[in-house]
Amino acid sequence: MKTIGLLLAALVGLSGQAPASVRHLVYQFGYNTKAASAGQGTGTLTVDISGPVADGGVMVSGTDFWWNTVRPRATNTCEVYPNGNVKCSQAPYALSSMQLTLFPLLARNFFKGLSPGGKSSWERNYHVSAAIVAGAAGFAGQPSTWNCDFALQGKGPVANAAPLILITAAGTLNQQSGRSLKATSKQSIVYDPAAKVPAIVRDIRTHIPMRSVYSNDSIELKLMKDSNSKKS
Repeated sequence: MKTIGLLLAALVGLSGQAPASVRHLVYQFGYNTKAASAGQGTGTLTVDISGPVADGGVMVSGTDFWWNTVRPRATNTCEVYPNGNVKCSQAPYALSSMQLTLFPLLARNFFKGLSPGGKSSWERNYHVSAAIVAGAAGFAGQPSTWNCDFALQGKGPVANAAPLILITAAGTLNQQSGRSLKATSKQSIVYDPAAKVPAIVRDIRTHIPMRSVYSNDSIELKLMKDSNSKKS
């Protein structure tokens, strides 16, 4: 045991840093429905965050498990940079609709513009490089880059739920290659400034031009477990 301990200490000394820790989050999700423990369009999204890596980003892995299915979908692993950029360079190079909403919000500086009182305005411009899985179908398109521009507004503490803060966000997603698709996004975020992660997210994406009554994607996420929380 002593020899193993010395070897581990030597490895840490050679690398100059301790092994990356992992934070584990579990969200209930609802796709075109409310997030719930059961029901059509619901499920759980498990997220593991490790890092930081050399360029300042963190590695985020997400796995969707849809209600009433036998096994989870493929795990998607992407790097999330401090400003919100997301780059998926590992197969299957993909993001699900829920992960597309959540991953940028896990960036270290995404909510940096939020004042201590919870009432402030700021902008966040970032890009997502991935193949986007279309909703519940589970089939990703070709990898491409989306430019995302959002204006955020802190509305202050949520009544009777301190320290949670309500934030609204409105923005656009513009595909830079392929079919040059566009979408708008309106988000309502309940943010936990102590845990530094969203507790609740509601996101309505509208595809432009609108194709049909199915041009809206409604996403709802609710945090159920956080390995950093003593209550989890």
